[in-house]
Amino acid sequence: MWRKSKVVRNFVLILALTLIAGFIALPSKWQWQFGNKTITFDKSILQPTIFGKQYSLDLPLKKGLDIAGGMQLQLCADMSNIAKEDRLDALESAVEVVRSRIDAYGVSEPVIQTAINGDDYRIIVELPGLDNTDEALSLIGTTAMMDFRLQQATAAAAIASVSATTQEEQINQYYAYLESFEKTDLTGTMLKKAMATFDPQTRQPVIALEFTPEGREIFADITKNNLGNNLGVFIDDWPVTVPRIESAIIDGNAIINGQFTVDSSRELAVQLNSGALPVPLEILQQRQVGASLGEDSISRSIFAGVVGLTLVCLFMILIYGTKGIIADIGLVIYSILIIAIYKIFGVTLTLPSIAALLLSIGMAVDSNILIFSRLQEELQAGKTLNQARELSFGRAWDSIRDANVITIMIAVILINPFDFSFLNSSGMIRGFGITLLIGVIVGLFTGIFVSRNFMRIWIREKEEKETSKS
Repeated sequence: MWRKSKVVRNFVLILALTLIAGFIALPSKWQWQFGNKTITFDKSILQPTIFGKQYSLDLPLKKGLDIAGGMQLQLCADMSNIAKEDRLDALESAVEVVRSRIDAYGVSEPVIQTAINGDDYRIIVELPGLDNTDEALSLIGTTAMMDFRLQQATAAAAIASVSATTQEEQINQYYAYLESFEKTDLTGTMLKKAMATFDPQTRQPVIALEFTPEGREIFADITKNNLGNNLGVFIDDWPVTVPRIESAIIDGNAIINGQFTVDSSRELAVQLNSGALPVPLEILQQRQVGASLGEDSISRSIFAGVVGLTLVCLFMILIYGTKGIIADIGLVIYSILIIAIYKIFGVTLTLPSIAALLLSIGMAVDSNILIFSRLQEELQAGKTLNQARELSFGRAWDSIRDANVITIMIAVILINPFDFSFLNSSGMIRGFGITLLIGVIVGLFTGIFVSRNFMRIWIREKEEKETSKS
């Protein structure tokens, strides 16, 4: 038997969650018209500071290539000079180089994926909202340069002794820090391989480096003559790691240790390998997608979504009456939560993801239909309204669970999180799967938790009215 305090607590939780999600889901700027007065509110001014870090409450709804417009590139990686066993690592390194260059260019939400067919290795890049095509092509098409630079201890101590207070002084200090490194004869081509591994003694993540014979000799001279100094690894004139030389290394096998996590050590190994395994990239195809196509498509999709949601709401009210209104409230909350989740987690909105969203709206009401149908059966069997409600939710759960678990499994297969070669690797299909997965999980929450608590409130009010009448 449920208690009133529990129902009130759950209702307050649902209300608070809906209000917060609604605030996040709303556009950046709001306007209210009161007669001759217009009140405007801009969410971008709200930037609370939590634990010393500033956060913005103005989260954008990110749009994909087919909606925002932009450019799609197909790059072919030349693996003729790369050993077969190193080609996957080389391709991953090339992807990392392309990604870092795009991030430096400032393109938001790029989609970068690989396609392998026999000896054909390709990188497919989607750049939403891109205007300057020529600059992006030159940026992606060049090869990354990696080199090792030595910092003298005296220069490092001098820079550290300066107390920079203003932002301009801090910027100047950082540029002085970069200029304190001097190039050595050791380059990225002399690094045979970098690998993320674990220290056998501390079991902490570290980076293992292996140099070529030529690099081994140069590295041995550097480490013998510069103990205690910093040896920075620079990619495209930018430091990716600056370890300290703690001992002379003459065998060409070095270890970089530090405060690494498993993920950060793997990412750094990929960055280092991008300099060790440069792969020439050739642009096979470029395709410009106009923004007008995206605007037209998204307006049609929004219209279809509103029509579909309205028809579902009308259907539920006509068939189930008051209980249908409860289901419709759950659907509205579902829509608010979905948009908020898209913004919080940066889900890129594409046409396939909109299709998955519309599909999940229809699926979100399935659980309510199963529960309400079971409720009618229990009432016809002579159960009280409260008993029928609890039994309908409990007995319908098995069917709801099985149906949604199967859909979740299909969504995971479409997403292919482990990059299995025998499964899909298309970004558009993965986006469809991610949107479908989010929709199913949120639909379960609104169908079971939200609708159930609203039903409890409705039944309690109905019982109190019947009691007062008698």
